[in-house]
Amino acid sequence: MQLLFYVFLCFSFIQLCFYLGVFRAFAFAKKSTANQKQQNIPISVIICARNEAENLTAFLPLFINQEYETFELVLINDASHDATLEVMERFKEEYPTKISIVNVIPNEQFWRNKKYALSLGIKSAKHEHLLFSDADCKPVSKFWISEMAQKFTEQKTIILGYGAYEKIPNSWLNKLIRFETIFTAIQYFSYTKIGLPYMGVGRNLAYTKSLFFQSSGFANHMHIRSGDDDLFVNKNATNQNISLSYFTDSFTLSKPKTTFKEWIHQKRRHTTTASHYKPIHKILLGLFYTSQLLFWSLTILLLATTFQWEIVVGVLLLRSISQYLIIAASAKKLNENDIVVWAPILEIFLIFIQLFIFIKNIVAKPTHW
Repeated sequence: MQLLFYVFLCFSFIQLCFYLGVFRAFAFAKKSTANQKQQNIPISVIICARNEAENLTAFLPLFINQEYETFELVLINDASHDATLEVMERFKEEYPTKISIVNVIPNEQFWRNKKYALSLGIKSAKHEHLLFSDADCKPVSKFWISEMAQKFTEQKTIILGYGAYEKIPNSWLNKLIRFETIFTAIQYFSYTKIGLPYMGVGRNLAYTKSLFFQSSGFANHMHIRSGDDDLFVNKNATNQNISLSYFTDSFTLSKPKTTFKEWIHQKRRHTTTASHYKPIHKILLGLFYTSQLLFWSLTILLLATTFQWEIVVGVLLLRSISQYLIIAASAKKLNENDIVVWAPILEIFLIFIQLFIFIKNIVAKPTHW
């Protein structure tokens, strides 16, 4: 038990290093001012959709009515078998100069591959600066394009935004989904702040067309079903070419999954890309999760046996206070304040769900988008 106690102290220290040394970089960062000189650069907004007729009908008006001088909507129909194409064509008839459509016909080599569809959409885009979202997303304000576009400069060619999920009252699953989303954002924003950018989310991401083609686009990971967002950022982002946008007007809002089965399947697919990250990112992310899992496992074990319980409780309080301060400050930036009080419980749930997903993916990997 003495050995386990020392292991507990070791991983507690690692956890504190992450919270106070890494995650504080975003939590306590001041919001940078926009780059006013770049605010009117032409933008191509790219939305890829498969069987999203209902969401497109509801959300496309919010993209079309953005307060921005020069932009186009590139709508990609990725081999849908519902009315997605018809909805796109109906909007194009109403806004012929604003919308272009890329209709992806099933290709045996790239069947059900979102990266193939996105590549065709990027190729057809008229403008150098590209802004991405999903068909089940909506911008939270009419200044979404403006806020994201203002972060582009000659040097900054990748812009990371925040993609939130809608709040569903009295839903524990919704709280869990939103907590996981917030904590993921804390991580990728913080790592970017300290000069180690590793991912972004396709619900709210921007980069230049030149960067896409200079880096051969998705060619290096076209065979991997997921990763059109995080693997592209992981490969191409540096501490010099990336910027963050976390003003509230720059957020997007997505529909969350409403059943555990759907959400687990989504997370299984997302986590398959992490093994393809750069070694430094895999080491840091793995170390954080491992220390997090062992911290809670050993805390429960040591308290159950009352071994050195006074010290264990003291360390638990120190770590909990540090976590609360980081998550509270970050949640305020991301307009997610209501989730803070649930953080400790949600964290424990999430740790063991992630462990389940990790084991499940080893046994049988998900195969479709």
